[in-house]
Amino acid sequence: MDTKLNIGSYSFQSRLIVGTGKYKDFETMVQAHEASGADLVTVAIARVNLDRPDEKTLLDYIDTKKFTILPNTAGAYTAQDAIRIARLARATGIGDLVKLEVLGDPKTLLPDVVALLEATEILVKEGFTVMPYTNDDPIIAKKLEDLGAACVMPLAAPIGSGRGIQNKLNIRFIQEAVSCPVIVDAGVGTASDASICMELGVDGVLMNTAIAQAKNPVLMAEAMKQAVESGRKAFLAGRIPKKNYASASSPQEGLNVL
Repeated sequence: MDTKLNIGSYSFQSRLIVGTGKYKDFETMVQAHEASGADLVTVAIARVNLDRPDEKTLLDYIDTKKFTILPNTAGAYTAQDAIRIARLARATGIGDLVKLEVLGDPKTLLPDVVALLEATEILVKEGFTVMPYTNDDPIIAKKLEDLGAACVMPLAAPIGSGRGIQNKLNIRFIQEAVSCPVIVDAGVGTASDASICMELGVDGVLMNTAIAQAKNPVLMAEAMKQAVESGRKAFLAGRIPKKNYASASSPQEGLNVL
C-alpha cells in the first residue's frame, strides 16, 4: 500500500501538482485540471488582481472543493518581494501554504538561493508552510530543510524548457541529504520525463508548461497523471538491476534440446 503525499500538515492523494499559466483559455485549463487527477493547483498570486473583488479572476475557475490552491511567488527577484506576495496570499484567505520562488535572472529563471534561504527562514517563522523552488544542489536542499521548509523542490531543467531531468545523480544526492519530501519542479516535457522522475523515488512532480502548451492539453494532463502513477508504482515495485550481458528469461536447466 502506498502512502499519501504529506507536506507539513497537508495531505494529498495525487503526487502530481499542476499549474494555471499559459493555457489558451480558462475552459481548457479547467478540463486539464480535471484530467490530471491533481489535488494541488499552483497560482502565481502576483498575476491575479486581488484588489478587484468584483471582477472574475483566475481563482474563480478553480473548484476549491476539489483542489487546494498553492499560491506561488513567481515573478519575485528579491526575498522581500517573495515575502510580500506570500503575505498577500494569506491575507486574502488563501492560506499559509506557499510555493516559494525567488529568481536570480530573467534569462535562465534559475533560483537566487541566497535570497531563497533568507525568505524561507522568515516565512517559516511567520507560520507559513514553505515549499521552496530550488536548484538541484543537495547542500542548499539540506539548508532549506534545516530552516524548516516543508519540502524541497529541485528543478529537473530550466522552467518551461521541456528538457526533462538533466541530472539524476543530483536528485539522488538530494534524496539522501533530506528527510522531507522531494518534489521535482520545472523542466518536464512529456509523460516519460514525469515517469523517470517518479522512478527515481521522488515524492511528487510539479508541472505547468508541459500540459498547458501541449497540442492537446487535456489529453496530456491525463498522460501525466498515468505517468506519475506508473513511475511511482515502478519505484515501489523495485526494478531489476542493470547488467552488461544477457540473462535468459527462461531457466536453462532441464531443457530438452531436439
